[in-house]
Amino acid sequence: MPELHRFLALIPVFGLAACAAGHDSGTAEHAASRGADAEHRTARLEADRRAARLELQVWERDAVIDDLRARLDSAQQEVVRAMAKLQSLATRAEAASAMAEADLALQSIKGAGREAPESRQAAAFLDQSVSEFKRENYGGALYLANQARAAARAPRLAGGELSNLRPGETPFAAQLKLRAAGRAKVREGPGTGFAIVASVESGAALTGLSYLGDWVRVSDEAGHQGWIARSLVARR
Repeated sequence: MPELHRFLALIPVFGLAACAAGHDSGTAEHAASRGADAEHRTARLEADRRAARLELQVWERDAVIDDLRARLDSAQQEVVRAMAKLQSLATRAEAASAMAEADLALQSIKGAGREAPESRQAAAFLDQSVSEFKRENYGGALYLANQARAAARAPRLAGGELSNLRPGETPFAAQLKLRAAGRAKVREGPGTGFAIVASVESGAALTGLSYLGDWVRVSDEAGHQGWIARSLVARR
């Protein structure tokens, strides 16, 4: 009987130990759950940032394509008008010389390792020039060769107007036609800690020049240039 009494006396002690162990286990599980939630939020934020950068690159590609189409259409119209004017003045030798110069200028761009929109445009002009030359249309060939040479010798970047590029800042290959997605502030730098240089109303026309992280460098119709949060701009 004394042994039974001692065993019964130990039961509350075992119960308290079990409760303490359960409490510790619950605390550990709660801490692990909070850690998993924080990691999930961080991963989602990084995914959103990557998606925003990809969207900016798509906008940039579309702007380059639109710009090239417009310039090529204009060039073709000029070719038609120029053929009649230059036909009587141009010679086969002049056309061949201009084509050779255009080809050299184009090769220098490719040798620099940068496939700019201008190099693609110059190559298109040169191909058209060769076709006209084979048709013995030396006036048209000369005109197109001159266009190819001009495009190859004048590489253009939207960021060409930019000064004091910040580390990591990436100029767009062609200026983006943007609009303010809401009332927003344009700042001196890519962050809310920079001074405000201008305010824009929702729908205001903006021109995208470059980007850095979650910020886009823009200029407005009044000539102000600064930075605006990526979430506050959209394509026009």
